Amino acid sequence: MTKLIDEFRHGWQGISQPSPLFSMGFAICCLGLATGARWGLAQIRPDVFFTPYFPAVFFATAFGGLRIGIATALAGGVLGVAVNFSNAVADSARLALLLMFWAVCGLTIWGVEHYRTIVAQQRLIAKRLIEEEEYRKLIVDELQHRLKNKTSTIHAVLHQVLHGQPQVWETIDHRIRALSATDDLIARVDGSGCDIKDLLRSELGPYGHVRFNLNGDPLFLPAKLAVSLALIFHELATNAGKYGAFSAANGMLQVSWSVTEDNPGPPWLKISWDETEGPAVENVGPAGFGTKLLQSALRSFDGKADVSFLRTGVHCTMQCRIPAS
Repeated sequence: MTKLIDEFRHGWQGISQPSPLFSMGFAICCLGLATGARWGLAQIRPDVFFTPYFPAVFFATAFGGLRIGIATALAGGVLGVAVNFSNAVADSARLALLLMFWAVCGLTIWGVEHYRTIVAQQRLIAKRLIEEEEYRKLIVDELQHRLKNKTSTIHAVLHQVLHGQPQVWETIDHRIRALSATDDLIARVDGSGCDIKDLLRSELGPYGHVRFNLNGDPLFLPAKLAVSLALIFHELATNAGKYGAFSAANGMLQVSWSVTEDNPGPPWLKISWDETEGPAVENVGPAGFGTKLLQSALRSFDGKADVSFLRTGVHCTMQCRIPAS
């Protein structure tokens, strides 16, 4: 019994094609129910011959396919002519109604079969996409594992080589850790997202928690936006470590953010990155990878980033839309 129920469910949902015998049995049941409905209607109006068989043709075609639908339409027409629940005799009018019944059934069968074909194609595409997504996740996990191992190896080699130069090692160590934290974060938020404070702490933590201040309400970032902001924060933090606030003993960083509703569209996120007490910015070189990243990373969210090199330090303003989770 369970097997029959599973076969019916799979056939009705289009997961698999039911067996011909099972499809024929389903069509016979539909014809039986339609004939019973016709008998009930005959108690009120005896001249209803073919109307109850339209649902039978529809459901039989949807379940069993083209051939079962055609067979059900032919059988329904024969039953409508041959079976009588009154003293009425089959005449030319009933034969004309039979031809009309078969014509409408033909259109119904064509429409249902066309829909079944589209659904089958969509199921194949969905199955292929799911398989590709699973394969992509497997490859990404493997690459992340190898990248993490490679970063750990580079970290260990540099630590051994620079064992006698603690000042140089201290400068390199936190940058490698920040880069590793970014890679781990991107891998972690790929399918869910994260809070903006966790994102900033992950990027800025290696420079010392007393060196930065975060101002803003808790805000959960969708995965794609979190990844883009992680790359931007990493570039800004790296620049601050090389030339900005984190390169000076008394340098400080303040990051603030706010959200503005924009009905009916998605809300706007505005982020301010302010460095103080760092080295004075005198000469600004040509735009490098970091500057190009700042200019392009938020375009897919209708956003942008503006960087100003003030005497007090770097000031960066970012704004973008927050997409739905």
